[in-house]
Amino acid sequence: MNPLEGQVRIPSGCAISAVISRDGNKMDGKSIIESMRPMHDRSNGLGGGFAAYGIYPEYKDFYALHIFYNDNTARHTCEQFLKDSFEIVRSENIPTRKHKRITDEPLIWRYFVCPLSSVLSRMQLDEKEYTSRIVMKINTEIDGAYVFSSGKNMGAFKAVGYPEDVGEFYKLDEYEGYLWTAHGRYPTNTPGWWGGAHPFGLLDYTIVHNGEISSYDANRRFIEMFGYKCTLQTDTEVITYIADYLIRKQGLTLEETASVIAAPFWSTIETRDDKEVLKYLRCVYGSLLITGPFSIILGFNGGLMALNDRLKLRSMVVGEKDDRVFIASEEAAIRTMEPNAENIYSPAGGEPVIVRVKEGAF
Repeated sequence: MNPLEGQVRIPSGCAISAVISRDGNKMDGKSIIESMRPMHDRSNGLGGGFAAYGIYPEYKDFYALHIFYNDNTARHTCEQFLKDSFEIVRSENIPTRKHKRITDEPLIWRYFVCPLSSVLSRMQLDEKEYTSRIVMKINTEIDGAYVFSSGKNMGAFKAVGYPEDVGEFYKLDEYEGYLWTAHGRYPTNTPGWWGGAHPFGLLDYTIVHNGEISSYDANRRFIEMFGYKCTLQTDTEVITYIADYLIRKQGLTLEETASVIAAPFWSTIETRDDKEVLKYLRCVYGSLLITGPFSIILGFNGGLMALNDRLKLRSMVVGEKDDRVFIASEEAAIRTMEPNAENIYSPAGGEPVIVRVKEGAF
């Protein structure tokens, strides 16, 4: 007997989840891992991952580079390059535990580094731009090495597998952060590999994304004119670089950034009080309009921004309890983190949800 319509659950792509404390209170990784269990069917085991902020307080002034290596030859080559580029304060394997469903893992290392002041002076670059360029150089020129996290006092952790298993593999229950984001991947037209799992990160910006970017080629061509290189075989990578370009390099606010990547329709702009600003953003940054269905969570030091495409073709729900704000693809994920969550709502398409940690608390 064929099931009736509505009796079969067909998930709309990947799963995303986040929790943040406005007061900067630390939370371990157990809750965010558990939030992914009711959304298990949104993934297919080809990618899961997490980003955590505030987890390295003892090294908060240093960039934490998380790197995958295919083999020790790639590691030795990359480490020599790092020694020429940074002061390395500490280097080590990222701790993991054996998990029967996480296999074929690469070498997984982390380095706490500081750019050499003499190099910055010679190149006349600030440390963020310098570090960004080093990340791009490693990912494009050192075969078998891939930097997948590069911010201060934060880290991304990802793998091929279901997100619940990935969280256990990386021992995320032993970390404490004021902001966690999570992703369960269901790739439809790109390969499942360790580098292709979410989050994607550059400096302290990370992206988890549910959807498909129809405008990828136009977005990629534009962003690669400014030194970024899209090499990771997935459309989500470009969103990370767009965020870095607009916020760090162009100095746009989060609200303005949302108005670029999920720009209102021209007919809507004409009805807005801020139409001149919106017209300017659409004309100057038109190639960075992201089309296609998406819901994204952008994490950064001190906060996050969640955003749907302007037609809201992917689900996203927000709730809160005390100083914590929860965001997920499904309300069930929020209820798993906090059964008594309040003020549950679904943001409108193109309407950013911006949450910041109070000053001095992170």
